[in-house]
Amino acid sequence: MEKIPMTAVGAEALHTEVTRLKSVERPRIVKAISLALEQGDLRENAEYQYAKEEQGFIEGRILEIENKLSAAQVIDVKSIAPSGKVVFGATVKLINLDNDEESIYQIVGDDEADIKVNKISIYSPVARALVGKALGDVVVVVTPNGDVEYEICSVEHI
Repeated sequence: MEKIPMTAVGAEALHTEVTRLKSVERPRIVKAISLALEQGDLRENAEYQYAKEEQGFIEGRILEIENKLSAAQVIDVKSIAPSGKVVFGATVKLINLDNDEESIYQIVGDDEADIKVNKISIYSPVARALVGKALGDVVVVVTPNGDVEYEICSVEHI
């Protein structure tokens, strides 16, 4: 089974979600199904149909999270000695050499990626261009709009 890279924060978030699904959502939906069954004819019982669909979603999500966690390779970047090189979990400050715009990204696993909070997937073009490079290096990121050059201004393990 292929390992899935994940930060310690990302793994904790998945643990929290699966715990909530099992301890809160699963009992709630079982109760909703039970109440719907008491109403009689299931063919025309919208509450029952909805509850069964929701149960399927919840059970599917629990299975998905448990599979991800069992295949997770949790990497705590704080425990890695800073070397100035870009590694998984690092927070990188970049300068776009074309327009001098500054960007800050943390390189994370697929499930944690959220561009709104500057977290990019390890599999994204930007992250692939950055990993293994060092402070002061210039990297070229291939984008649909053409190549973009960035200079690595800082690499932090936060």
